[in-house]
Amino acid sequence: MMTDYATPNATGGHSVTAGDDAAAARRLRLAFGALVLAMLPAVLDQTILATALPTVASDLGSLDDVAWVVSAYVVAATALTPLWGKLADRLGRRRLLQLALVVFLTSSALCGVAQGITELVVFRVLQGVGAGGLMTLAMTAVGDIVAPRERGRYQGYIAAVFAGAAVLGPLVGGLLVDHVSWRWIFYVNLPVGAVALVGVSALLPRGIPEPPTTRLDAAGAALLAGATSALLLACVWGGDRYAWGSAEILGLLAASGLLSWALVARERRAADPVLPLRLLRTPVVAVASAGLFLATATMFAVNVFVPLFLQATTGASPTQAGLLMLPMMAGITLSTTLSGRAMARTGRYKRFPIAGLGLMTAALVLLAALASQRSVVATGVGLAVFGLGFGMVSQILVVAVQNAVDRRELGTATATTGFFRALGGAVSAAALGAVFAARAGADAAAGKVGALDPAAVADVTDAVRTVLIVAAPLAGLALLVVLWLPEVPLGKRAGAAAGSQEAGGT
Repeated sequence: MMTDYATPNATGGHSVTAGDDAAAARRLRLAFGALVLAMLPAVLDQTILATALPTVASDLGSLDDVAWVVSAYVVAATALTPLWGKLADRLGRRRLLQLALVVFLTSSALCGVAQGITELVVFRVLQGVGAGGLMTLAMTAVGDIVAPRERGRYQGYIAAVFAGAAVLGPLVGGLLVDHVSWRWIFYVNLPVGAVALVGVSALLPRGIPEPPTTRLDAAGAALLAGATSALLLACVWGGDRYAWGSAEILGLLAASGLLSWALVARERRAADPVLPLRLLRTPVVAVASAGLFLATATMFAVNVFVPLFLQATTGASPTQAGLLMLPMMAGITLSTTLSGRAMARTGRYKRFPIAGLGLMTAALVLLAALASQRSVVATGVGLAVFGLGFGMVSQILVVAVQNAVDRRELGTATATTGFFRALGGAVSAAALGAVFAARAGADAAAGKVGALDPAAVADVTDAVRTVLIVAAPLAGLALLVVLWLPEVPLGKRAGAAAGSQEAGGT
């Protein structure tokens, strides 16, 4: 049964109650579609850009310089995510999502006209700032218009769109670079984002939260951004631009530790902390954040190193290797959709991440065991199993967090989960990248796998197997963590807070 909009609540959201009003059902679908479109440019950006980096390097600078184009975006997006969530709770989701879209679209246009690598990197920082808001704010807004019990079903639709974007991104990027210009990898964001902006402005709730009675925790936001940026730069540069034991990397890690200590001290005193320690002590938020950190770390192992393995062992191009990842994307879409529907029917969610992490652990062991066979079919089976598992973890844990917190902290809680998910990917990139580099030859570690001799192929196979063997216990640890996840009854109204769920939630 579809839901309809009711009266705006104090946080700027609309309550969603059961009903058969066709107009309200259509409005809900359109609003949800606008939110998906708002997320889509940020999802497409990295997959489209990957195929264009060599061309950008030849036009604007060296490949080493162009690495900043990626890292600047990732660091900015991750470091600012918690701030976007806090601002959404204070000022309202709609206006903040409009702002994030405007920032992202403006910076995309500027990236397209950049005449030098320095300009492009500066504009990518700005683009990352906008991207950090798009994902968090859109996911928060979904929580405003869709009841927790129905939200898992809608997450399935999001997963399907994202899976399609992951496949189409490299293909679209290659076509734009080959037939138009690399600048169009940024311009392509403009029409999609413009439609999303119109939809968000017309369809999302207009309500504004009650004016905040405390000042924004600007000092906490600055400390969090500084600590995160230092850690991420250490992860990006370690073992690549600088040796792990170099003064630069050790200095960044020390700076991150010092700023983190100052952040904790600040957040204990702040009247309205940007990263509330009290929220992190909430069992659902703490368990889900830790689970997402570890699950994303294992996802990185598969997303990065299995395509490299396929390129080395089958001679596939990067685009072809991306297409060979389709079984995983199909598995994610299928299991997210089915688990979301089951969650809507039963009102329970804990069983799904437990089963999903069990499948992920088994899939990593399977992929590692079958690596020596260098079989596309066997790898595809392992990827499908991994995808089936991951589809029951990430989105379900986000729903669990949104269901467990007060509506006034929905943005902050959603941003917190996104922040730890991004950190999991970054830390995993550093740790597993170091494991791979230690086992593979110099050419393979640098990603030059197009024409490796048999001995080098064997080195890549051994290195990827080692990475998967290291990743499997991480998935197992995530499973143990999620066993402690409390199961708060899922509400049937988008306006219901965790502490006031309807009696009908089970």
